[in-house]
Amino acid sequence: MEKMKKWVSPKWIILMAILLFTFLYVGVIVWHTYKPLPDNLNYKGDIHWTDDIEMLTDLTYAQNKKGDGMVHELSIFDEIYKMIDEAEEFIVLDFFLMDHYTDEKIDFPNISETLTEKLIQKKKEHPKMPIIFITDPLNTGYGSYESKWFSQMEDAGIEVVYTNLDDLRDSTPIYSGLYRTIFRFVNFEKEGWIANAMSSNAPKMTLRSYMILLNVKANHRKTMVTDKSAIVTSGNPHDASGLHGNVALKVKGAGILNDILEAEEAVVRYTNGGSLPRVEAKEDSDGGDYAVQYLTEKKIHDALLGDISAAQTGDTIRMGMFFIAMPDIVQAIVDASNRGVHVQMILDPNENSFGNEKSGLPNRPVLQKMMDETDGKLDVRWYNTVVGQYHTKLVVVQTKEETYITNGSANLTDRTLNNYNLEANLRVVALNDSELSIEIDDYFDRLWNNEDALYTLDFKEYQDGFTFFQRGIYRLQELLKLTTY
Repeated sequence: MEKMKKWVSPKWIILMAILLFTFLYVGVIVWHTYKPLPDNLNYKGDIHWTDDIEMLTDLTYAQNKKGDGMVHELSIFDEIYKMIDEAEEFIVLDFFLMDHYTDEKIDFPNISETLTEKLIQKKKEHPKMPIIFITDPLNTGYGSYESKWFSQMEDAGIEVVYTNLDDLRDSTPIYSGLYRTIFRFVNFEKEGWIANAMSSNAPKMTLRSYMILLNVKANHRKTMVTDKSAIVTSGNPHDASGLHGNVALKVKGAGILNDILEAEEAVVRYTNGGSLPRVEAKEDSDGGDYAVQYLTEKKIHDALLGDISAAQTGDTIRMGMFFIAMPDIVQAIVDASNRGVHVQMILDPNENSFGNEKSGLPNRPVLQKMMDETDGKLDVRWYNTVVGQYHTKLVVVQTKEETYITNGSANLTDRTLNNYNLEANLRVVALNDSELSIEIDDYFDRLWNNEDALYTLDFKEYQDGFTFFQRGIYRLQELLKLTTY
């Protein structure tokens, strides 16, 4: 009897409860880190051939670091509006961020309002035309409020699909174990009361919504496809992002358009059910000088590693990138440089985010490490971000005969390239003397050489005395997988 009392003592019960929760916590972390993805995510499309690829860019630049002579050279969303006007059968959009809230006293473009008006007008003119807008629940504060723009679209008969993020893998295991076992069940508030992390002018959020936010994941894609053409970009229809530097690739051809639709349909199917339209393939519709392929999630990573490995002594890698931190991509670039590949990188200094000062993570400590491991052979310049960010995600590998191009939503980070976020890039293989290859070369030359403005700054501009501290914080974040990038 005494032994029985000992086994059922309060201390024993507490110990067993802790052990059971620990097993549950670890099990939940492992499952949600490695669980199977919904069908047709991590998508690798076929290679198609086309002559119709167009590069579009957004740039904000000035004559000096103070911002004198500032110019906003914007073309991406003007092209998107034109694509909406030209569509005849359907429009499918998948964009991560779309709203008008900002704390900055800057006259940003009214992208969210204009895009909404364009789509609603199109629906009025063609009531039977399917228009589907796939987006991230961030635009509703993860359920704390309604989006003004998406509500207007729904009222007009446009289908809005808020991506189900719970079925995606978790990228922050320490937190996700608590979120999945406890925090996700907290749901007692009727309205938001906590200041919005995106902007103080945005509606307030509930505690539950913040708990979802902290389990960092997203449908981060930025794609639109119609029966005529498709565009894959790094830009969002978000007013406060309207002056960012971005790059887009517009493509035509039934084969590639249908691959994009198949990949986007996967998000609709696992979220709400349903399907997307297709382009009717015409005889000999696919042909041309450019090989083009649609890639999502980790397939972007796999193709990029293959393209980088193709570069040998005397070849060139050029990159315009917002974030770089993915260890094996970083190592592949270091290895390429050490085997004689000329590497040029234009990077965002990670200095500001919508008016808030940032710590320089991850780019500054990562690039310092890369410099150390290549004996300073990398050529690196920082974009002169007088307003906004250099938000581009463009990688170009040029061998003796061919140019390999990848561009879209994916930063070079673990979250974007390791099957956590939903991402979408267009990969293109072109001859070095093709119109697209020459246009990309001209783009990089213009920025690198500061041809008509102060686009970029020397590498030493941001490698200050805080680099050692930044590297320490970055290593800790990398170890614990507690990052927002």
